[in-house]
Amino acid sequence: MPNSGLLPSLLFKLNQNQLALEAAILELSNWVEQRGSADVAVNVRGALEAIDKNEELIKMTLAVMMTPE
Repeated sequence: MPNSGLLPSLLFKLNQNQLALEAAILELSNWVEQRGSADVAVNVRGALEAIDKNEELIKMTLAVMMTPE
């Protein structure tokens, strides 16, 4: 793979990691909420909204970067 392809591949993997962390944190917030800490769960979900808001742009940018010229 030429060096020009390394950056898109790296960013793709970082995005996958970010989405995996989002899923794990969401599971933890559900667990916390089930144990009576609804305020904490709401705060966590609010923070996770930033990932959701940015996800579509990140996906589109990665698709463009990974398209062969």
